[in-house]
Amino acid sequence: QVQLVESGGGLVQAGGSLRLSCAASGNIFTVYDMGWYRQGPGKQRELVADITTVGSTNYADSVKGRCTISRDNAKNTVYLQMNELKPEDTAVYYCHAQIMTRFLNENDYWGQGTQVTVSS
Repeated sequence: QVQLVESGGGLVQAGGSLRLSCAASGNIFTVYDMGWYRQGPGKQRELVADITTVGSTNYADSVKGRCTISRDNAKNTVYLQMNELKPEDTAVYYCHAQIMTRFLNENDYWGQGTQVTVSS
């Protein structure tokens, strides 16, 4: 069993900052790409940012320059630092990871989601 547990969401005023964390645990052999997605009210889930095992990153145009994704491979944890938050960043943020388990099964795993609300 593999779990992704997120933390760090909340309510913040426009222009503020939040840092999301997501830790993977369980029967893990290797964690490959990790990332953050979000789903706003009435919208489809979209990629915010992702990061490879060697630290190569990819960002949605809407967050470039405002968000930074990073990871700690020793802790199987991914972070998303969000600055200059805007009301349109309001969404449920989901952690995602590609993981090979100790049983040598490779699957996509998702966290339960953490709410980020940005007030104007």
